[in-house]
Amino acid sequence: MNGMQAASSTSASRAVTADGDQTRFLQKISVGPHFLQADELSDVGGNDAGPNAYELLLAALGACIGTTLRMYADRKQWPLQTVHVELSHRKIPIEEGEESGSKSGMVDRIDVGVSVIGNLSEEQRNRLLEIADKCPVHRTLVSEVQIQTKLTEPS
Repeated sequence: MNGMQAASSTSASRAVTADGDQTRFLQKISVGPHFLQADELSDVGGNDAGPNAYELLLAALGACIGTTLRMYADRKQWPLQTVHVELSHRKIPIEEGEESGSKSGMVDRIDVGVSVIGNLSEEQRNRLLEIADKCPVHRTLVSEVQIQTKLTEPS
């Protein structure tokens, strides 16, 4: 695993690798037995041969929200038929004194729209919206995250 320690048995994920070569920005990604690729959009020099890194981040959040809502509704035996999550990311200016604590500059903003289909009461729909913000990926994104980067030997 390129010199990285294996994930512990309590870890929620398998090892993920991203490999790039001389094909500009294209990254070949491996997650356990699954393969996908990422690239940058054409207007920033990529070939648009896959989603970019922010789009993959949004996909992870959207998948987590959808899965979390399905698990919750199933556990409550609610008649949830379909969950649709639409996400977008942008940088927005932050003004002094706003909640992030930054004095000025830009802040990342992710907008999430959740549609739920099923014979659900208004109370159930509102509860599902609350639960959407409790999915594990959402919690990770809004918490303090420590990322340790180091050089490893090629495998």
